[in-house]
Amino acid sequence: MTKLSVNINKIATLRNARGGNNPNLLEFAKKIQIFGAQGITVHPRPDERHIKYSDVYDLSPIVNTEFNIEGNPNEKFIKMVLDIKPTQVTLVPDGVNDITSSSGWNTIKHESFLTEVVGEFKRNNIRTSIFLNPEPKLIENLHKIGTDRIELYTEDYAVNYQQGNYSAIDPYVDCAKLLNQLNIGVNAGHDLSLENIEFFKKKINNLLEVSIGHALITESLIMGLESVIKYYLQKLS
Repeated sequence: MTKLSVNINKIATLRNARGGNNPNLLEFAKKIQIFGAQGITVHPRPDERHIKYSDVYDLSPIVNTEFNIEGNPNEKFIKMVLDIKPTQVTLVPDGVNDITSSSGWNTIKHESFLTEVVGEFKRNNIRTSIFLNPEPKLIENLHKIGTDRIELYTEDYAVNYQQGNYSAIDPYVDCAKLLNQLNIGVNAGHDLSLENIEFFKKKINNLLEVSIGHALITESLIMGLESVIKYYLQKLS
């Protein structure tokens, strides 16, 4: 079974928009797990525009499933991960001013750096994953880096799937097969949704985990809206 890890960054964005603590991030994390998700993902950024570093520490005792912390491994990020020791850390090469993640690592150019960071986390018994574009040439040296898993960056697949170009799955299938041969686990994330997740899962039979945030929260707004309106009408009648 492929595990679902829910990225709760957007819950923090809503909270931060008004200040205070509504919606309550910790309570949402608890409910998401009660509803059946097998993991919680957070991706703190240097400007803390959604998830704050303090949130990550606060969430640590709340998450009783898998805790996945994503981010660019700068000094502050590394310290936080080593303090908390989550189930998994996912290394993402996002820039300080990036709105969202837009590319995976160049494992050739950054082989030395990634090897050092991955080694530090693994010495602390933290499962490591590297955010990666679906390019076989970037996979060939992963045995040197020593990562446990990679997370395939799926934006290109999602965009093409929406346009009916289903062959966009092919590079992901090829990479998944190569990773299986290298005994490296396969995760995936970015723009996966209810519309495209089933096709992706069927084609990637060694898919261990997906991390979904933006689409899942947006879909929840639509599918939960009718019930919420009825509850309001009952209270106001």
